[in-house]
Amino acid sequence: MASWKNATRPEPRRSGVLRPAETARVADLRRDAPVSPVLRPFVERYWSVRWDRTGQPPFRSEVLSHPSVNVSVETGTRPRFGVRLPAVLVHGVVTRRFTVDLVGAGRVSAVKFRPGGYAAFTGGPPPRDGVVPLGSELGTTPDALLAAVLERDSDDDRAAVLDAALAPRAPEPPPAYLDLLALLDRMLDDRSLVRVEQVAALGAMSVRSLQRLFAGYVGLTPKAVLARYRLQDAAAAIDAGDVDDLAGLAASLGWFDQAHFSRDFRAVVGVPPSAYLQRARSAP
Repeated sequence: MASWKNATRPEPRRSGVLRPAETARVADLRRDAPVSPVLRPFVERYWSVRWDRTGQPPFRSEVLSHPSVNVSVETGTRPRFGVRLPAVLVHGVVTRRFTVDLVGAGRVSAVKFRPGGYAAFTGGPPPRDGVVPLGSELGTTPDALLAAVLERDSDDDRAAVLDAALAPRAPEPPPAYLDLLALLDRMLDDRSLVRVEQVAALGAMSVRSLQRLFAGYVGLTPKAVLARYRLQDAAAAIDAGDVDDLAGLAASLGWFDQAHFSRDFRAVVGVPPSAYLQRARSAP
């Protein structure tokens, strides 16, 4: 299979944020800081968010995450994920929607690795379904990284610190990982890909080999990643106001009937697509 050619591609059009207009009203989210060329095979982007809910009720932020690991430098007036702040945290690959309540005031500057990128960069297994303090996985001490980031005030400067800390430690991307990235790009962008057998054929490999590749780098099965991308397509279309017919949406994304689509959507997003559509239509 040809090596990955898209190291300079822009970030995917689907951020994964559910009900993004609601979140934008309470939190300042940025995702536009540059990534060094040597890191682009591993790092999708740097992102930052800040909020101030002092004296206000919590706001529940929900993300239908890409199958990626994030490393975040976090400060705030309240602990997050059971950890006292400030801290550097590793957010493992999430198998369902990621939910967090924004309370008090807080700020996050983070690295979003590409799917599989954290394992390829560190040489270790991808963490799943948990948030833990950073250890020595990135080749730098958490205290040093925390201090360097917190010395800077602007989001751009903080992203530059993260980039400068990671770039000298970037390994040569393994060929198998580059092949994985090429497949993931196709899975993300090609809505006609709805079966694992199709993806295996694209990679000129058996389904079992494809499953091993995903297990080693991504930490999820190719079937789970395909479903995640198509559900992100569905949520993004609803949020954009592009959906009048849920049955048609389901069929366009590879579900054979609306009942199965509704079951899968609810299992991951937490509500059926009809309720999600109704809330999107009633949002100011």
